Formats: sequence, structure tokens, C-alpha cells
Amino acid sequence: MAARYDTIGINYDQLRRPDHRISAQIDRALGAASTVLNVGAGTGSYEPTNRTVTAIEPSIKMIRKRPASAARCIQASADDLPFGDQMFDAAMAILTIHHWSDKVAGIREIMRVTRGPIVLLTFDPSFRPWLTDYLPELADLDERQMPSMSRYGEWLGPVDVENVPVPNDCSDGFLYAYWARPEAYLDVRIRSGSSSFWSLANSGEGLARLGRDVQTGEWDRRFGHLREQATYDAGYRLIVSRDRGRS
Repeated sequence: MAARYDTIGINYDQLRRPDHRISAQIDRALGAASTVLNVGAGTGSYEPTNRTVTAIEPSIKMIRKRPASAARCIQASADDLPFGDQMFDAAMAILTIHHWSDKVAGIREIMRVTRGPIVLLTFDPSFRPWLTDYLPELADLDERQMPSMSRYGEWLGPVDVENVPVPNDCSDGFLYAYWARPEAYLDVRIRSGSSSFWSLANSGEGLARLGRDVQTGEWDRRFGHLREQATYDAGYRLIVSRDRGRS
């Protein structure tokens, strides 16, 4: 994953700015933890400022984009964490698990080094946001990359699965963040902030159809009601493992 993000992470520090409402939900899930490990930390989005955070990121270019005020970051991968057992009160991994080459090993390592809550922001691949009507290959990609919701219980034991409502003015440019702003998907710079668009072999035809539908009003005829909504369930989920019977 490191080499890939050395290439695709060119605009992440500008386009993937944490949304304060999602940040608050993540912060609540971390509970009373004082020390937090952030795995797949990227440029530091959603790292709490009121706790001691240690970040892990495989891409050196992403690490270099982290602001000077961000937490200490170590270049390493999820499946080989350079820490002793139960070193952290809690751990978090935000929209990253689908990029791990060995998801089971990564989860096992996080469980090993964490004595409290584990908080994962991910996507339910059974969801089909409207963008997949134009780009059905996104649904195929989601199914290939994203673990099903049932896998987290298998890996972590009992978990809470929380819906993460996406605001209509979400500041974080992840894939389905622009559910009420279809025009954004026509901007190549905006698309560069989502790893999924980098993975599509040919999105030109679908994007051209979206552009026509936005211009003619067809998109608004089908989906315009979404512009009036404050939030939308786009399929993002917070997986929270609070009690795995540790001493």
C-alpha cells in the first residue's frame, strides 16, 4: 500500500479534511482512552487532539504531508506493528482496512497492542449509493476490497456497528461524500482524493452520462430530493470493539 499512496495521495492533505461531525462520533467511540494508536494514519485526519496519539503509516509521502502539529508518525504497516503487547488504551483505523494486504494479520496486530476499544471506520459493501448507477464498477470494487460487516465480529469478537451519517456539506472528500453534490464528481481534482477512482480502468463513459444528466436536469429528477437532506446513509459504518475479555 505504501508505494500506491506515494502516487495517489498527492491531494489528500487538501481534499481529505476531517469532518467535525464524523470526528465527534469517532472521539465518542474511543471512550476514556488516553493513549491511542492510529493505524493507516495518512495525513492525520481524525486524530484526536485531546489524547496522546501515535500514528502508523506505510507511505513516506503521506507522512511528509502531515502538518507539524500532527501526532508522531512511524513508517510501518498494520500487519507488523513495532510495539509491545497492550501498549495503547485504544486504537483507530479510518477508511484504511480495505487497502491492507493481510486484513486478518492487521486486526490481530491491533488487538495485540491495544488493551481497550478498537474503532474502525469502514464501508458496508452491500450498499449501493446512486453513484454506482453511473459507475457500476464501483460496486464491484467495493465488494472486492471492503470486508463484509459479518467479518468484523469474526475477527474482533462482539462489536457495535454504528451508522455514520454523511453530512451534505461533508469536508472529507471520500468516495461517496458528495452524495448531494453530483457536480463534484465531474471535477478531476475532486476525484483524485478518492483511491477508488484511481482503481477504475475506465470511468469515462459513466462520468459523461452523469455530466449529461446534471446538465439536463435528469439527475435532479431522479435524485434531486437528496439536495434537501442534511445527512445521508451512504453505507459508512463505525465498527467498535469495546470488550474482548481482556484482563
